[in-house]
Amino acid sequence: MDNVKEYLGKIITLLTRIVDEQQGNIDQAADEIVKRIGQDRLVYVIGTGAHSMMVAMELFKRAGGITQFAPIFPPGLGDFEGHPKTERLTGYAPLVLDYYRVREGDILIIANVNGINALTIDTALECRKRGIFTIGITSRDFANGVEKNIPSRHPSNKNLHDLVDIVIDAYVPSGDALLEIEGVDVPVGPGSTYPMVFIANALMIRVVEKQLSLGMKPEVRKSGNLKGGIERSRKLFDEKYYHRIKHY
Repeated sequence: MDNVKEYLGKIITLLTRIVDEQQGNIDQAADEIVKRIGQDRLVYVIGTGAHSMMVAMELFKRAGGITQFAPIFPPGLGDFEGHPKTERLTGYAPLVLDYYRVREGDILIIANVNGINALTIDTALECRKRGIFTIGITSRDFANGVEKNIPSRHPSNKNLHDLVDIVIDAYVPSGDALLEIEGVDVPVGPGSTYPMVFIANALMIRVVEKQLSLGMKPEVRKSGNLKGGIERSRKLFDEKYYHRIKHY
């Protein structure tokens, strides 16, 4: 179990660093989200990779979360869907934003730990053109450590952290995996899911706190597995968002 303990320590180190060093960026991002919620806008979120899409899943209709998060799940993004790998497809992002009707003045969280692929960069660039405010959940170290002009990169060789309005850094090293285990020729133990999802939920918590400080009532969901949870959602949220959020 020594490797498991080391893995735990590395994950804790990543999470602690986020709390210590990214609070200002999380707070700034939360302010922008609260402003859009106050305008009765949705908070769009896209994970522009086969595993980064878990960030959008985490924020959507989650017990203890708020209801205004609108996930973007374009076809072909998940590995479970097989090919094509739309995360590496240039020119796809404008069609995705059109379909989900993300418009000028809206806000979009772009989650991608490496921050380099075609869908990631095209989404950030297209948001700039359209006047859409962007929050990037990503890792500078990962992006900066990836070579230029390799197949996984956007043809421009740009990085997400250079294109968004606010960056929240997950501090994941290039290649994602965290452990060196003797007898294995590559690192073991992916590290990105924990900090990426932690950032998403930390951001959500700060949004709730800021709403309360402004006299706003946060729309927090209760687990449907507990008594009254389903009824609460039906009464307070479901009809309100059923026709506004694509995957509701």
